[in-house]
Amino acid sequence: MTDLHRLSIRELSQGLTNAEFSSRELTEHYLKRIGKIDAQVQSFITVAEEQAIAQANAADALLKSGGAGALTGIPVAHKDIFCTNGIKTTAGSKMLDNFISPYDATVVAKGKAAGLVTLGKVNMDEFAMGSTSESSYFGATRNPWALDRVPGGSSGGSAAAVAADLAPFATGTDTGGSIRQPASFCGLTGLKPTYGRVSRFGMIAYASSLDQGGPMARSAEDCAYLMNVMAGHDAKDSTSVQKEADDYVANLNGTAVKGLRIGIPKQYFNVQGLDADVKARVEESLKKLEDMGATLVEIDLNMTDAYVPTYYLIAPAEASSNLQRYDGVRYGYRAENPTDILDLYKRSRSEGFGAEVQRRILIGTYALSAGYYDAYYVKAQKVRRLIQQDFLKAFENVDVIAAPSAPTTAYKIGANLSPTEMYLGDIYTLAVNLAGLPAINAPVGFDADNLPVGLQLIGNYWSESQLLSVVHQYQQATDWHTKRAAIAEENA
Repeated sequence: MTDLHRLSIRELSQGLTNAEFSSRELTEHYLKRIGKIDAQVQSFITVAEEQAIAQANAADALLKSGGAGALTGIPVAHKDIFCTNGIKTTAGSKMLDNFISPYDATVVAKGKAAGLVTLGKVNMDEFAMGSTSESSYFGATRNPWALDRVPGGSSGGSAAAVAADLAPFATGTDTGGSIRQPASFCGLTGLKPTYGRVSRFGMIAYASSLDQGGPMARSAEDCAYLMNVMAGHDAKDSTSVQKEADDYVANLNGTAVKGLRIGIPKQYFNVQGLDADVKARVEESLKKLEDMGATLVEIDLNMTDAYVPTYYLIAPAEASSNLQRYDGVRYGYRAENPTDILDLYKRSRSEGFGAEVQRRILIGTYALSAGYYDAYYVKAQKVRRLIQQDFLKAFENVDVIAAPSAPTTAYKIGANLSPTEMYLGDIYTLAVNLAGLPAINAPVGFDADNLPVGLQLIGNYWSESQLLSVVHQYQQATDWHTKRAAIAEENA
């Protein structure tokens, strides 16, 4: 019973169904590991031990009665951006340090309905604004592969918890790469679904036209199990699309790699700052897919230079609008002894928000202000359409598009990258959110420092099954997704 954390989701499901172990035993195993290991990793903000044990007991009763589903009794960690009834939800910010949601996000509610056991809430960049998980009010999460490195962001806590085997899978959100980049840095599989595929109800908003929830796990198969729970229309979310979700597990072998046309954007492999090891591992993975029968097709994506400036106008503008509700009046952090209402607003926001959040609010407010709205925000939205059309034109000739997930492996904690350097690190992921497309990260090897490298596959709209299937078959032919950091090998 000491190696339950090494089992896949399918193996955990079979073990629970066959009564080889109980949900309570499995949950206590993970809670014990968190207690032993997470002080080094710092992936959890809140460990919900009492609720987890209660949910595990309920799952065991269901398992005994024969009414259990495929995921009944399996633990999960939720990014602390999803509201959880009765458990603190902070979005990694001092602003919400005392906020206990009175309701569950749809993603959390669906997880509960499927019998998942919530271990707790994991760390993240404040309000999902960042690529390192260092901007969290609760301190930096550490990469299990090298504790002096960042796990990526903003879903860094989700990635680190899974990579350290503190949870079998986790929910994440992706506004400009926040699932794919930390999955790349931590050697995991992470899927950013098509915009509208997963409900955003109860997911604290950063940039509403870009945010999308998705699964993070060791393998495409494990991600498929969680996608079966997360995906689907939700009447509570006006941006949720009324389109029936696939059975992602059943479709894992539904796409033939033989004959698959993989687009290789020449602009992506000539980006200044692309690490030589990252480029080599990604090219090796593409050669492997070619050996499996795929065809590599060189394509042009001519809008590459517009990705970063377009994103960093639209996303901060939407953040400025979304975060104006945090004013020290209704909920969240409130400055002490304000002299008047203006002082309350100013000090609550300047004391409650960290530097990166304040920076993006200011940029966004400027872009939306009178005299600049047309020159910046409206123009950025027009360029966004051109970026989308660039992808759609490419998909006329290819089935998926390949790229690195990030130009480098994990940075050192405290590297003090300038905001511009950090923003440029998102060059390969931003356009997917601007266009609303699905994309997946798959681990494909390591650099000279034994840090994970990720391959990103971008699909056309609603092609999550195809992306999961291609990566699943790649993972049947390789073992990169089975590699574990030394800290994950520790038994509780």
